[in-house]
Amino acid sequence: MSLSQVEIQLIAVLVSLCCSILGVFLVLRKIAMISDAISHSILPGIVLGFFITEDLNSPLLILMAALMGMFTVFLVEWIQKTKLVKEDTSIGIVFPALFSIGIIMITRSAGDVHLDTDAVLLGELAFAPFDRFFFNDMNLGPKALWVMGIIFVVIISLLLLFYKELKVSSFDAGLAATLGFSPIIIHYLLMFLSSVTIVGAFDAVGSVLVVGFMIVPAAIAYLLTNDLKQMIIISMISGAISAIAGYWLAHSLDASIAGSMMAVLGVMFLIVYLFSPLEGRFTKKIRHKRKRQEISLLTLLIHLQSHEEKSEKSVNHLQEHINWDELKANRVLKLAVNKNFVDINEGVIHITETGQTFTRLKVKEYLEE
Repeated sequence: MSLSQVEIQLIAVLVSLCCSILGVFLVLRKIAMISDAISHSILPGIVLGFFITEDLNSPLLILMAALMGMFTVFLVEWIQKTKLVKEDTSIGIVFPALFSIGIIMITRSAGDVHLDTDAVLLGELAFAPFDRFFFNDMNLGPKALWVMGIIFVVIISLLLLFYKELKVSSFDAGLAATLGFSPIIIHYLLMFLSSVTIVGAFDAVGSVLVVGFMIVPAAIAYLLTNDLKQMIIISMISGAISAIAGYWLAHSLDASIAGSMMAVLGVMFLIVYLFSPLEGRFTKKIRHKRKRQEISLLTLLIHLQSHEEKSEKSVNHLQEHINWDELKANRVLKLAVNKNFVDINEGVIHITETGQTFTRLKVKEYLEE
């Protein structure tokens, strides 16, 4: 494995870690798509920063882009507060307008400047190692690695310092205000961090992958746990795995790195969506099926306990007594026999000690619910 391959993977992992941490709070606050708005609307800020400095490497470009990201959030919230349109509609109004303004500014006033609109959307991680950071003629590695590394340290530091505030304001803004800290300040701090992170990752991975890293790992974590700390950790792990696996998938297929990473993320989300222990679609169906079986078994066992007459316990008359069709009666009876809840002697069903214990525990459980 060459040095450039290692550097590409490190950059991708750092981008995924930064985005996945912030993405958890965006998903919890139900404003995940604001990352899409910011990732597109920062383009005018980058162009304005270049007009001022005439240097694509100037830190002012990051500052101007971050401020444009904050302006995007302000516009979205301002339109939403009018209550004339919903939040998703306001996002759909703001970011195409600002993004198109940026495209027009590039094509009309900076046509000779290397600001490729395709790279804006898709990025190109393969080229990131070629943009090096030099200090006193010393090659210190890819610039994107340093930028994302600094942003990662800042995010982790602020997360540790304001974890309680972020947690409380994400779940209950009213309680946050009662406890003495402003949920609005926390909200705009989160938006500023998101803007800076998106700007930092913008050149290397493009807006599409940034949005993917912001939303999908957090969505995966949201389906796997209800604990915030675990959610952050799972989101970071998911993002890092997709970054590394996506790179090697692209390497083997000779395909787009960003596209391959998003494909891996999509597959990961699909697996979790279907099989998550908490919210998986298949898991829910299996749980629902088991619940129905449990209720049917309990119905049978309670019936057997509450009737002494042999006719009420007769195999031949079971469906009549419990009002089941023949197919369901036979299926439930077979399940009860297999679980040793009942035994059958000369056509009469008898509840076993195991069945009595099961009935007692389940009835108590349902009453407590």
